[in-house]
Amino acid sequence: MRRLRNVKIVATLGPSSETYDMIRALHETGADVFRLNMSHGTHEEIREKHSIIRQVEKDLQSPIAILADLQGPKLRVGVFEKEAEDLKEGAKFRLDLDETHGDATRVCLPHPEIFQALKVGAGLLVNDGKIRLKVESCGKDFANCVVVTGGIISNRKGVNVPDVVLPLAALSEKDRDDLEFSCGLGVDWLALSFVQRPEDVDEARELAQGRAAILSKIEKPAAVEAFDEILAVSDGIMVARGDLGVEMPVSAVPPIQKRLVRKCRFAAKPVIVATQMLESMIESPMPTRAEVSDVSGAIYEGADAVMLSAESAAGNYPLEAVSTMNDVAVEVEKDPNYRQVIEASRNAPRSSVNDAIVAAAREVAETTEVAAICCFSQSGTTALLIARERPRVPIIAMTSLRGTARRLSLSWGTNCVITHEVNRFKMAVVASSRAARDLGYADQNDQIVVTAGLPFNVPGTTNILRVAPCDERLIFNMENG
Repeated sequence: MRRLRNVKIVATLGPSSETYDMIRALHETGADVFRLNMSHGTHEEIREKHSIIRQVEKDLQSPIAILADLQGPKLRVGVFEKEAEDLKEGAKFRLDLDETHGDATRVCLPHPEIFQALKVGAGLLVNDGKIRLKVESCGKDFANCVVVTGGIISNRKGVNVPDVVLPLAALSEKDRDDLEFSCGLGVDWLALSFVQRPEDVDEARELAQGRAAILSKIEKPAAVEAFDEILAVSDGIMVARGDLGVEMPVSAVPPIQKRLVRKCRFAAKPVIVATQMLESMIESPMPTRAEVSDVSGAIYEGADAVMLSAESAAGNYPLEAVSTMNDVAVEVEKDPNYRQVIEASRNAPRSSVNDAIVAAAREVAETTEVAAICCFSQSGTTALLIARERPRVPIIAMTSLRGTARRLSLSWGTNCVITHEVNRFKMAVVASSRAARDLGYADQNDQIVVTAGLPFNVPGTTNILRVAPCDERLIFNMENG
């Protein structure tokens, strides 16, 4: 499924997008990765969506990545006698472990771990930050607060605690069940919600046992502070601006986004920018100008992927949302300023043979008439390193492992081809030249750059580069010579 852009599109599936016809249309329109939100739907419903995606993949012969997004620990208040109360600014309000129904002065907060971590002066945010409380006194089972920003508080509204690192288990029991279920299905990526520390990622990786790549969602101040350590143990990152914008000043989110995207590129790890990118398209067939600028900004920054949430899962116009995102990406990447920005921010390290080979491949492609860069990559590492270079020509990732091809579908500019296993570099060149022609990236008179590692099928051994012809007569002679 050839794209006319490099940035990838992640589409969340839901009630608006759960049939074969719709999922196939979303992929054909531009969705490269499908997100399964484990917060919604039964395991059987998730299984059905997964099965449809794999059928679409088979029918279109196009590798598709599936991302299972774990819910994470959800913190919520209890219930109220009158179902809702209007909290006034300056009023006193108590949170405690008493399960008695709440009123205008108090409510149960059934999370003792929050009280263990709270300190006087800490802030608490309720209902996506619409209500703000400040702790005046607290103990092991209560917190007496003053209402800083009032509003309507009702049953089971969410609570955010931005000022402290909570002693919460990295994965809830539901998350553990969902993780095992998702890995059993064969998803390609696991997204971890509310990551606070690198140990959270380590726990998920131990449970996944290599069956899926681990993507950390950055949505808490603690994760921003520990980002370098979290990035080091993650396979990818999602800048989840929803909760991040609740727990931090919204004005701080854009520079944080820019900084995290750049760090991910430096580390050659894919990064998704997510949340409210085309929010108005849940109910409108047209986006706002501000939303288009937001999507464009993420692409100019060098993000690997941009994501649709409710727009494709529950909105009235899922296909239009994907089409809009695709059109914006194509237009941005045609802009000469885009190349200037991307190339000015190129700061990849040169510390290994792998780094040197992929940098050379990019330089050869940009200084000669080369149609594409083809890389043989069993683990996907070489393809990720080439993607970090953001070359001007297409990247064709050749692998005999279907799982590697699927995971690379999230990475900038990678066009994945599942090929037979090769054990000689000559045959790698032959396979690459034919793939470039079959996919329409090169013709009879073009040349391509081919990279591979000797010995073959050993991760991290990329050590050879060749400029190869696409002329079928030369390919035939090479194959039979």
